[in-house]
Amino acid sequence: MSKIGKINISIPEKVKVALAGNILNIEGPLGKSSINIDLDMFNLDIKEGKEISLKPKKIDQNTKRLWGMSRSLINNAVLGSSKGYEKILELVGVGYRAAIKGNLLNLQLGYSHDIDFEIPNGIKITVEKQTTLKITGNDKQQVGAVASKIKTLRKIEPYKGKGIREKGQYVLKKEGKKK
Repeated sequence: MSKIGKINISIPEKVKVALAGNILNIEGPLGKSSINIDLDMFNLDIKEGKEISLKPKKIDQNTKRLWGMSRSLINNAVLGSSKGYEKILELVGVGYRAAIKGNLLNLQLGYSHDIDFEIPNGIKITVEKQTTLKITGNDKQQVGAVASKIKTLRKIEPYKGKGIREKGQYVLKKEGKKK
């Protein structure tokens, strides 16, 4: 039995949830999202617009695997359309800085050239300081993917700790050469 799948999803006041065929449409103040649900495998109940419950029709290996994941995807979409998701990145290093130029994020990361990162639709990036980026959006997967792509532009160097990291990320530093 799925421990996560059993938990009902509470719907905030400003979020509207509607089932059209196999597609669950979720609309809130921060955006819309739609999730494809296999109704041959699961029963989906929307109770008075306040709660969503997901129950399998029959319990076997396949439904056990997908029950918790389906519930988590629906919950993430509901939370994303009401509160949204954010990740904060820090640029650590001398001369490392970021700036927004239209739909491009301009990064100076110690290379001989600037890096222009195109901001995808549905994602909002703000530069709070020159070395702090705030990535926000209503899709948890997309926010994490954009943060991961930006982090790969300058990976964290293990000796001095320079590079792009998430706020609060622990960096294991190596000891340098000894004489």
